[in-house]
This record gives sequence, C-alpha cells and structure tokens, in this order.
Amino acid sequence: MGEDMDRTMLFRFDPDRLPRAGRILREVYAALEEKGYDPVSQIVGYLLSGDPTYITSHRQARQLVRSVERSELLEELVKAYLFEHRSA
Repeated sequence: MGEDMDRTMLFRFDPDRLPRAGRILREVYAALEEKGYDPVSQIVGYLLSGDPTYITSHRQARQLVRSVERSELLEELVKAYLFEHRSA
C-alpha cells in the first residue's frame, strides 16, 4: 500500500474537447451573471461539489455544464490561468 502512494498517476484528456469546455464555461458564466449571481463563486461551488444546483437553469446553463466532465472544466481553467500568467 505504501508503495502505491509514491507513484504518480497519469491523467489524460482528449484535447479536442477542451475548447468546447471553455465555450461552455463562458456561456455558464454569462447566464449566472445575467441572473445576478456571482459567477465565479457559483462555478467553484459546482466544481467542488458536483451539485448542479449551483448553476442556474437560465439559458440552459445547468444542462450545458453537465454535458462536460468537471475534470475537463478544471483542465480548461488551469490551462487558461497558466497561459495568462506564463510570462509573470
């Protein structure tokens, strides 16, 4: 058991799906903002808990966000952050 804890697990994504995840995040963000929610807090709540009720059903945002894996959304967010801050 202790031996397994020293290994690094490999996590792979289909890179063709990531741009779709980014578009969905932007659409969900806009829908949450239109409804008066704090989009960042609501999206973080969804990503941490998996509970889709953090996302409004306005503009089918809840359906959209559930159409991609949370891990894909996180991958998109990390890549966007690192790309934006790579020269810092």
